[in-house]
Amino acid sequence: MVMETMNLTAPSRRRNGLLVGVVALTVASAALLAAHVFFDGDTFRHCRHLGPSARMYVTAWAAPLCSVAALATCAGAVRGRGRAWPVMVCAVLGLLLLCVQVVALYWVYAPDPSGGYDCSGLAGLKQ
Repeated sequence: MVMETMNLTAPSRRRNGLLVGVVALTVASAALLAAHVFFDGDTFRHCRHLGPSARMYVTAWAAPLCSVAALATCAGAVRGRGRAWPVMVCAVLGLLLLCVQVVALYWVYAPDPSGGYDCSGLAGLKQ
């Protein structure tokens, strides 16, 4: 009898699994955004615009997908839960990350920022 009441008040394993999934997806999304920013140096080499590398495309697409998956998992984790502040923190962080990641995805497909003059337009200053 005592065991039954303890099981009723304890959070379910499914909800705890969803919470772990939300946190893991949010952390993965932030890590992919950081990797994308780290790979930003791939676009120029020896003052020549090479364009975005394949790893920039992969991180630019994978990061928002992780954020959207985290937000979808947040919706499932919040349902039927009394105090869901960790999930809500991850949801707000996921929304902020998603906004930044959409801008990063836009920049991957944006034209050459130097306008074709290599070294981001600094060629005229070197004379």
